[in-house]
Amino acid sequence: MCFDIDSEPPVPRLAGAAVSHDDLVLTSADGTEFAAFRATPDEAGTAGVVIYPDVRGLYRFYEELALRFAERGYASVAFDYFGRSAGTGKRDDDFDYPPHVDQTTDDGVQADAAASIAALRELGCSSIVSVGFCFGGRASWVGAASGLGLAGAVGFYGSPTRERGGASAVQRAAQIECPILALQAGDDKNITASDNAAFERALTGAGVQHEIVTFDGAPHSFFDRKQAEFSDASDDAWRRTLAFIEANT
Repeated sequence: MCFDIDSEPPVPRLAGAAVSHDDLVLTSADGTEFAAFRATPDEAGTAGVVIYPDVRGLYRFYEELALRFAERGYASVAFDYFGRSAGTGKRDDDFDYPPHVDQTTDDGVQADAAASIAALRELGCSSIVSVGFCFGGRASWVGAASGLGLAGAVGFYGSPTRERGGASAVQRAAQIECPILALQAGDDKNITASDNAAFERALTGAGVQHEIVTFDGAPHSFFDRKQAEFSDASDDAWRRTLAFIEANT
């Protein structure tokens, strides 16, 4: 898991922002029901965000992140990965997620993402950007190569070279159909500079508009209010994410 169960996004709440939120059960194209969380601004716009959580699936951190996007005018849906194996109910802090991760496939994750995107389109969102973390960072980029009609795809410390339930983002570069933003940790023990360089080469070779940013010295999962010593990296990553959404929606 990227974050402690009680971690929060290092993003300030906007006092006075008018937003609403709902726990959802959505249905994938294969009939799977899965949990999701929707946050919407009272003044709806045409841009939305679909959030791919980390390896633990949907929990409070990503619900809070959806609210932070909604406070800034973007309807957001964060969705869970484990409807096929763990159902749709709320989980306690001791949820044993690794066996469920082992059962995920890219096809299943992206089918659930497609249903989440459809829920945003029902709200009037015509331009949708994906934002993912760790497991979800990779999945966000794979979503860009999966025919979901995304306007852009952001990944925080995702592995561009890992084959997990399907081909890697590097291997899928030629199918990517929108701009890519990669926000990588310079002190990540599992995602190396050579991994990021391979992604750079693949995206350049495929003619995909992209930016790969490495935050020197920052560890995997630095985007966390508890990681106060990396607040500058978090602030910059958040600024870049909002600028990317604004530029591509």
